Amino acid sequence: MKIALTIAGSDCSGGAGIQADLKTMTMNGVFAMSVITALTAQNTTGVRAIQESTPDFLKQQLDAVFEDFIPDAVKIGMVASSELIRVIADRLRYYDAKNVVVDPVMVATSGSSLMKNDAVQTLIGVLFPIATLVTPNIPEAEILSGLAIKTEEDMITAAKQIGDNYHCAVLLKGGHSVNDANDLLYSNGETVWFKGKRIDNPNTHGTGCTLSSAIASNLAKGFTLAESVQRAKEYISGALAAMLDLGQGSGPMMHNFDLTSSFAEEKESV
Repeated sequence: MKIALTIAGSDCSGGAGIQADLKTMTMNGVFAMSVITALTAQNTTGVRAIQESTPDFLKQQLDAVFEDFIPDAVKIGMVASSELIRVIADRLRYYDAKNVVVDPVMVATSGSSLMKNDAVQTLIGVLFPIATLVTPNIPEAEILSGLAIKTEEDMITAAKQIGDNYHCAVLLKGGHSVNDANDLLYSNGETVWFKGKRIDNPNTHGTGCTLSSAIASNLAKGFTLAESVQRAKEYISGALAAMLDLGQGSGPMMHNFDLTSSFAEEKESV
């Protein structure tokens, strides 16, 4: 059994953060572990409050995991402060962590800010250099590159700039603001487009968390970076296409769509 670790914030409503990561990793066939950077009081309509882990407690969590297990991949999500980012980078370097996927979570789907201003520069300077892949969406990539991204050509320019500046592969997620659902992977000086079909589902809470966790899971299982991205896109498309409708805002996806489909088929055959 391969192991994937998520380092992220907790979403008490279950659609994003640690909860989405654990569901995704389990459904993608790896043993899932978690280190919590913060507790959040949130639901599908927004984030009400954030309570960060202390740096010492975050370190204790990381040491407890790595001293007993060796994760085959690590996904990093919401980390709100510079101090916590430095703790994570220090421990991952110490344990020589492999297959590190960084989802630079800056703003929630609901529009709530999830990162302090000074933390962005620390994220770029300390965490990106040890990342195998970073997975920004368009607004995040605009912050990271300093460029306005309006077209697919802009996406290519921004992805190259981020990747070349910080020496990591970049998966720039297109989304509806630029194209239907086409994502761009920039790695080792080459660009690859991953075409997707737009799914008309307003419930997209936790899509970034889910995609990055699915990529990490597949890297843990030994798939290449390109294969892991493709498999993750197929998984998230299935979760969106299941059309789960919960909550009063942008609701969560159905992470267990494969499982529920299997149960439905089994019930019909009885």
